[in-house]
Amino acid sequence: MSSERPFEIKRLDHLVLRVQDLQRAVAFYRDVLGCTVARERPTLGMVHLHAGSSMIDLVSVEGALGSRGGPAAGAQGRNLEHLCLRIEPFDEAALREHLTMHGVAVDGQVSSNLGAEGDGLSLYLRDPDGNGVELKGPASSCGCG
Repeated sequence: MSSERPFEIKRLDHLVLRVQDLQRAVAFYRDVLGCTVARERPTLGMVHLHAGSSMIDLVSVEGALGSRGGPAAGAQGRNLEHLCLRIEPFDEAALREHLTMHGVAVDGQVSSNLGAEGDGLSLYLRDPDGNGVELKGPASSCGCG
């Protein structure tokens, strides 16, 4: 019996988030983070968003798909720890100005963190449902982290 997998992972294809207010969540991911709507599926309570070469799917906790997950996430429970979006350029001042303009608070200071491409600068924030979002710049050549 071979222990080799018949496949290899290439990249994150999509992530599905359960949200309390679908239109509010779409507005955040579209207007603040720059995702674009790929498809809306009202019968499922779902909107598919392009996020670079990946997708973020948003499902209403009251919709056909989202209701299967039980109560909405809140202060005592989350849908996930965070999702990481690789961005470029990583200009801290411009990022903070943009997020402030949209009323989005940054969690803590910019720090160097390990990602798929290596160590690079990132900052953290929360979407309207409290899900963590990491905005991550390119890997740095400093070897820091």
